[in-house]
Amino acid sequence: MNTRPSMLTVLGLLWMALSASAQTYPTRAVTVVVPFTAGGPTDTIARILAERMARTLGQTVVVENVSGAGGSIGVGRVVRAPADGYTVGIGHLGTHVLNGAIYALPYDLLKDLDPVALVASNPQLLVSRNSLPARDLKELLAWVKANQAKTTFGTGGNGTPAHISGVYFQQTTNTHVEIAHYRGAAPAMQDLLAGHIDVMFDQVANALPQVRAGKIRAYAVTSKTRLLAAPDIPTVDEAGLPSFYMSVWHGLWVPKGTSAAVIASLDAALMEALADPAVRQRLADLGQEIPAPEQQSPAALGAQQKAEIEKWWPLVKAAGIRAD
Repeated sequence: MNTRPSMLTVLGLLWMALSASAQTYPTRAVTVVVPFTAGGPTDTIARILAERMARTLGQTVVVENVSGAGGSIGVGRVVRAPADGYTVGIGHLGTHVLNGAIYALPYDLLKDLDPVALVASNPQLLVSRNSLPARDLKELLAWVKANQAKTTFGTGGNGTPAHISGVYFQQTTNTHVEIAHYRGAAPAMQDLLAGHIDVMFDQVANALPQVRAGKIRAYAVTSKTRLLAAPDIPTVDEAGLPSFYMSVWHGLWVPKGTSAAVIASLDAALMEALADPAVRQRLADLGQEIPAPEQQSPAALGAQQKAEIEKWWPLVKAAGIRAD
C-alpha cells in the first residue's frame, strides 16, 4: 500500500500553511525603510504613518533611515529584503520614477518591487522673489521671455523634482534660463528670500509658509485643483500654464513576491491610518493631499508609477540629466 502523500495533499498542506501565515501576519515588528535622512518630509510622513499603522497591525512599526544616492540606496535595501512583509519601503516621485532615468540602478523599479498603496501628494508652487515685477503667472511668463539671459531658476539639486520642473518649464514655454543647483531646497529658498535667484519650483510644504509670511510670491500650484490649505492660489490651468502638473507623491512598496494577503494587510492598515482625522490633519499641515480611498490600492499606485515613468523618463533623458 502506497503511504506517500499525493501531490494534491502536499499542495493542500502548503496552502494551509501559507494561509495561516497570512492570517497571523505580522507576528513581529515591521520596518519601514526611509531612503533619506531623518527629519525630512519623507521621514516625517513615514513616522506619522508608522505610529498609526502599528495600532492596526498590532505590532511595532520601526522607521529605518537608509540614505544616499538620491534615495536609491534605501530603495535597494528594500529590493534585497525577504519578501515576507516585514520590510516596507516608502518613496516618492524622485526615488521610484526619476531615479530610474538618472542613475544606473542595479534593480528595476517596476519589476523588483510590488506596490502597496499611494499615500499622499504634495504639488509644487511656482514662486519668485518679492522684488520681481510680475504680479501673476501671465506677467511672469512675459517677464521670463523678455529676460531669459539673466533669469535664474533655483533647485534643490540635480535631478530633483524642482530641477525636472525647471526643465519642463523651459520646454513648455520655449525659453532658456539659467538653472542653479543647491544642496537641498532649504538653501535654494534662502537665496530666493534674499533675492539672489529669481524663481523656483518648491513643494507646497516648504514654500507655503514663506508665501503666507509675505516673503515670496506664489503664482500657481502645479495640480488640477486648488490647495485646501491655500485656496487663494490658482492652479496652473487657471493661471495660464495648462496641464503643467508636477506632484511629489509618496507611496509604499514591498519586495517583489510578497504575498497578496500580506500586501492587503498593509494596505488596509494604511487606509485606516489615512482615514484617521488626526493623521489627516497632520499630513494637511505638511501640505500633503490624501488621495480618495479608491486610489489607495496597490493597483492604483502601480498605475501611477508606470504613468509617471512614461511621462518623465523621456524628458529626463532628452535633457541629458545624469547623477553627479
